[in-house]
Amino acid sequence: MTKQTTVRLPDELADAAEAVARVKGTSINALIVESLAAEVERVRRDKDFTARAKRLLERDKELLDRLAR
Repeated sequence: MTKQTTVRLPDELADAAEAVARVKGTSINALIVESLAAEVERVRRDKDFTARAKRLLERDKELLDRLAR
């Protein structure tokens, strides 16, 4: 299953992405998917990021628990 979304890119970045995709012989969509997947994997390995995410999730859970009372 896939989800469709719209991304607004500055002209210069869109032009560069198009050029990179053409040279790689792929679509801009595939380039964006590959790039985003690489970034998600990078932050998953980032211990500071995951620690911050865990703190935020714990705080959100506390707030939701208070609201549910």
